[in-house]
Amino acid sequence: MTAVLQIARRELGSFLNSWWGWVILALILLFDGLAFNVYAVGFTPKYSSDVLEAFFEASTVTVMIGGVLLAMPTIARERSAGTLALLQTAPIEESQVIAGKFLGAFGFLTVIKALTIYMPMLIEVNGKVSWGHIGAGYLGLFALGAAVVAIGVFASAVSRNQLLAAVLGGSIVGFFILCWLVSRLSEPPLKGVFAYMALFDKHFQPFMRGRINTESLVYYGSLAFGFLLLATRALKARRWQ
Repeated sequence: MTAVLQIARRELGSFLNSWWGWVILALILLFDGLAFNVYAVGFTPKYSSDVLEAFFEASTVTVMIGGVLLAMPTIARERSAGTLALLQTAPIEESQVIAGKFLGAFGFLTVIKALTIYMPMLIEVNGKVSWGHIGAGYLGLFALGAAVVAIGVFASAVSRNQLLAAVLGGSIVGFFILCWLVSRLSEPPLKGVFAYMALFDKHFQPFMRGRINTESLVYYGSLAFGFLLLATRALKARRWQ
């Protein structure tokens, strides 16, 4: 566990000490601020719950894009810099490397999203917010973020460079998003299968409406665990190449 935390701390520090991490932080906060004022609040009177729902819906965009971009360099950067061999020859397991990298990227994404908490709180100026609604919404964002970061770590583990990792990670996330559209065009029983696989529609809507859905938490957790397991397998395979 100590090794995992050390790797996570090192990964988190790499974001804080590089322009890449600060650029992503600034862009996410900028987009979320614009989305809150233009899309969520808008220019017509709305109920506070509707504003919150729209804010969390828009925030999924920055979570998915930010998650892929933050996970992109986790393993691919080490490979490009030639430092991956040092990690693989150290007395730690591949699973610890993957877990540490994941926690570092996910931790930074969590910090960024936590900084946006003042936006829904601003609704108190002219309305009434439900703290349960806010809590459920952020829980959904963090669960979604964990799944996307895990996908990004897997893409980084199997890619030769960071650009390839970003393209692959974005493509996988795009596939899980498009499952929603495919479900609309399919007939049962495929309709239900694709609807369940969709990253956003069925699983995130309860959270953005203020309800905690255990089934969706299991889905996001399973997706994250599955891709982290695949990333571990990929890292082990590359050790013997």
